[in-house]
Amino acid sequence: MAQSHNRLNELDKKPVGKLLLKYSLPSVVGMVVMSIYNIIDRMFIGQGVGPDAIAGLAITFPVMNISAAFGVLIGGGAGARTSIVLGQGKRRTAELILGNSIVMTLLLGTIYLTFLAIFMNQVLQWFGASEKSLPYARDFMMYMLPGLLFNNLTFSFSNIMRATGYPQKAMWANFIGAGCNVILAPIFIFGFKWGIKGAAIATDLSMLVAMIYVQVHFLNPKSEIHYTRGIYKLSSKILLPIVAVGAAPCIVNTAGCVINAVLNHTIYRYGGDTSVAAMGIFMTFTQLAIMFVLGVCMGMQPIVGYNYGAKRFDRLKRVYWLTVAVSTTVCALATVVSVFFPRYVAMIFTTDPNLIAACEHGIPIGNIVFWVAGFQIVTTNFFQSLGEATKSIFMSLSRQVIFLLPLLFVLPPLFKLDGVWYAFPVSDLLAALIGLILLALEMHKIGNLAKHSQQPL
Repeated sequence: MAQSHNRLNELDKKPVGKLLLKYSLPSVVGMVVMSIYNIIDRMFIGQGVGPDAIAGLAITFPVMNISAAFGVLIGGGAGARTSIVLGQGKRRTAELILGNSIVMTLLLGTIYLTFLAIFMNQVLQWFGASEKSLPYARDFMMYMLPGLLFNNLTFSFSNIMRATGYPQKAMWANFIGAGCNVILAPIFIFGFKWGIKGAAIATDLSMLVAMIYVQVHFLNPKSEIHYTRGIYKLSSKILLPIVAVGAAPCIVNTAGCVINAVLNHTIYRYGGDTSVAAMGIFMTFTQLAIMFVLGVCMGMQPIVGYNYGAKRFDRLKRVYWLTVAVSTTVCALATVVSVFFPRYVAMIFTTDPNLIAACEHGIPIGNIVFWVAGFQIVTTNFFQSLGEATKSIFMSLSRQVIFLLPLLFVLPPLFKLDGVWYAFPVSDLLAALIGLILLALEMHKIGNLAKHSQQPL
């Protein structure tokens, strides 16, 4: 138990810069490596199957978001709640969070996988699949269904693993899965000539290996928090706070499904399958930067949550601003690459000259002010780490639902295909402004809490 105490004690004592590096580096590696799942699939499929297959994969983005939404509803909320209750010294509550989380993840997974298996064609068509792209999208998703649940059981519980003091093991979970995918994808796609279904099967097997690694950790009695008797009975007192905190990232992913449906239909109307494929490449590249930022935020989350529970507001503020600085730098680099080197981004995924030209035109427009996105994402996760569900949900909705969705109806009729691309920078700027206002209010509130608890600022 001495080792266990030291593992959590560092969240309260160790300098926040070193602590953020320790927790965020494994998280960043894990998140970026996890995004390689998508990059590997799109890279091998684009080079080996063709641009129509890339368009089909772009259609699968929102369907994957459905799975991710249920995963973060439980996993995101459970990770944040675990940090807070451990900061308050409530170890048994943390164990109950773990038990309730595994039960709910399996229940929700069974429901959404059954729905997708029955209505896959209708779902893909609703998200914008055309006659050309539907066969590719369906082949990929039908084989991907088991992997969606494996991913929930990996990613969601990696959050709890990280919150209980095991950031390196959480990183290795994703690293192991992506490593398997790098090996298996080219074998199945090119060696076995399975095409797009080979990419899905490779991803399934890779996610299964990662899931086993994570779950073995929680079966080990030596782990800080582990599976034990009496923690699996669902309790509203445990689940409601989890869902309240996890609702923000869940709504983001659910909103992403709606946004992607509108986006795919709109860009197909003005640019056809080639523009849909270009948007898929744009989203894949942008998602890589976002995953990096989310990895830093995951490193921030247990530090913020624990110190908020322990009323160490000085440390809480320092780690937030440090996270903003790192994330803004990453997004600024992505902006530079998008504006000056879009051709090279496209050539990673395709050799088709029409698709490369579409990417060269659209990617610089879409990411021209992407550098502000880091601040917005960090602030959203900051509210989630504090248990501020309402603010976190509002911030999560601001970029996509409140601004991007209406802009996709307003700008394309005025500017045609360019209007779709213009919607992204405008929504980025407006969402960052909203975040700045809410942050100022929250910092004022934290200042008052610090005064009443006699903590230094």
